[in-house]
Amino acid sequence: MINVGNIDRVFRLVAGAALLLVLLVPQLGGMFESWGQWKFAVAAMGFILLATAAFRICPAYMLFGIRTCRTP
Repeated sequence: MINVGNIDRVFRLVAGAALLLVLLVPQLGGMFESWGQWKFAVAAMGFILLATAAFRICPAYMLFGIRTCRTP
């Protein structure tokens, strides 16, 4: 059932945390000031990346039959 490997998991964790940090830290939030409602899509993407890293299951990988982990 697990389809996210360790390297993929670390990448998702770092990228998801970075996306959420940029939106939550007021000094960095100015980057997305002009985006309007799109900044919530960026936050949702960060949350999705963190969730897939935590649970090690990616629905898109299941759909396409991709596995980045070594366990059978």
